[in-house]
Amino acid sequence: MKDMLVRLIGLPDCSDLEKQLAKKENIVFRRAIAPEKHFVTSWVQEHFGAYWKSEVEVSFSRQPVSCYIAQRENEILGFACYEATAKNFFGPTGTKESERGKGIGKILLIKSLESLREMGYIYGIIGGVGPEDFYQKTVGAKVIDGSEISVYENLIRNNDTK
Repeated sequence: MKDMLVRLIGLPDCSDLEKQLAKKENIVFRRAIAPEKHFVTSWVQEHFGAYWKSEVEVSFSRQPVSCYIAQRENEILGFACYEATAKNFFGPTGTKESERGKGIGKILLIKSLESLREMGYIYGIIGGVGPEDFYQKTVGAKVIDGSEISVYENLIRNNDTK
């Protein structure tokens, strides 16, 4: 998997979509807080595996927490982290399978990238990208040539772990 580079100046505005999802779907987007760590990390473990759970745990060590969540009442629908594995990195991120296609991932992505911009970064790195087309279309991200050799290159692998 390759990394992608995204310009953080001029990110798309997702406030209308966020309001629409709040009204129609009762979805709230916000930064996670420390008392929720065990709920969020358990949810990520269940839906996306141990590797991503580890990265989410790191995001809870940041102040403020570098993880956004989407929720409907007491149910987590999606999450997105930044500066979990490396400085200026976006990810991991995921949306519950039954909730995909509504724009939840787009809002979580943009909120996270806006936070990187607020930290003073002009460009952000989307690490170990799966859906290149999504990032290109949503925020104009570009594949970084040669990035298939990345921070994840020598990751310890366990066949039993997602």
